[in-house]
Amino acid sequence: MAAAEAAPGENLKINGQRLWDSLMEMAKIGPGIAGGNNRQTLTDDDAKGRALFQKWCEAEGLSMGLDQMGNMFARREGTDPDALPVYVGSHLDTQPTGGKYDGVLGVLGGLEIIRTLNQLGIKTKHPIVVTNWTNEEGTRYAPPMLASGVFAGIHTQDWAYELADAEGKTFGDELKRIGWRGDEEVGARKMHAFFELHIEQGPILEAEDVDIGVVTHGQGLRWIECKVTGKESHTGSTPMPMRKNAGRGLAQITELVHEIAMAHQPNAVGAIGHIDVYPNSRNIIPGQVVFTIDFRSHVLDVLNAMVSRVEAEAPRLCAALGVDFESKVVGSFDPPAFDEGCVAAVRNAAERLGYSHRDIVSGAGHDACWINKVAPTSMIMCPCVDGLSHNEAEEITPEWAEKGANVLFHAVVDTAEIVA
Repeated sequence: MAAAEAAPGENLKINGQRLWDSLMEMAKIGPGIAGGNNRQTLTDDDAKGRALFQKWCEAEGLSMGLDQMGNMFARREGTDPDALPVYVGSHLDTQPTGGKYDGVLGVLGGLEIIRTLNQLGIKTKHPIVVTNWTNEEGTRYAPPMLASGVFAGIHTQDWAYELADAEGKTFGDELKRIGWRGDEEVGARKMHAFFELHIEQGPILEAEDVDIGVVTHGQGLRWIECKVTGKESHTGSTPMPMRKNAGRGLAQITELVHEIAMAHQPNAVGAIGHIDVYPNSRNIIPGQVVFTIDFRSHVLDVLNAMVSRVEAEAPRLCAALGVDFESKVVGSFDPPAFDEGCVAAVRNAAERLGYSHRDIVSGAGHDACWINKVAPTSMIMCPCVDGLSHNEAEEITPEWAEKGANVLFHAVVDTAEIVA
């Protein structure tokens, strides 16, 4: 591959052991039951993770900003007071059975940039701001990337505040309860650029033995909440021809979703994840099934075509079974194309450092997908073992983390401009 043009500080690298130690220290907060983490958004453990991050930031001389969605912004000043900041970060919240790296690597990788710059006494023209976005995972409060979505104007703050979890506790109340509701207007900040480091959450980089994924696009997403309604009746005494089994509707739509995704390869995926069966008893035929279809593609026409086919065919399948079908889209974002200049900064950094790399499409949604609507944005990915994520067995190597953070360092610092 062609060598990139040399840049100031091209031989600089972050402290990989220090980054790894920070990851392991953060993982002690909200431990899971199988080696991962359960640090869901706006829980007491989320508050503890935020406090540790703030402590580390203040130790590096950073000033902490906090907006009304709880987004944290740790700022290192630049030499030009009029220069817009370069933002870097991800999220500290996890899935209920999450890993130690999803999101956290991007936040602490950003902090490691600051630690390295401070250690070496390097100044940049543009300020650098390390960010922790609230509720990226969307498990406790759907949809995902909630606070970055409010920041980008996708959602309103009032709407987000009224979202309730399974216990009826609202986002706004819980944000206030844990003490991380700031006064700053959400979305008021202007960015020179935004970079996010993340584990791939897929198997491509590891399978191809590639160090760095240069993310050119994100996948668009459609979540379709479906309800199939039949009739509850006894499994032993109801004749087969007289049954209105909502479970059969689920089964046929499951196959339909798979068929639709396979018909749009290689640019599409689809599955049914969340399923609630009612009344969920061993000897009662399901009277209702509520489930969510997750379709993703980085091609907008493909994404819309998949949704249209479900909406056209699922009602017919259910009608043939004597059950009713309803659906609504409950989560949606169009596929983003990341900024060419930021993508080039990532690619050039990987080449300058001598790391193998390839262009890649993000299979998951990230805060960068929303921020891309309001600022030049790109992402960096490192491999993860077996492509496993959203699982307590999620794992990466210290070397993968270090290489990803080194590329992040150079992309961010080049964009922020070293002052000689």
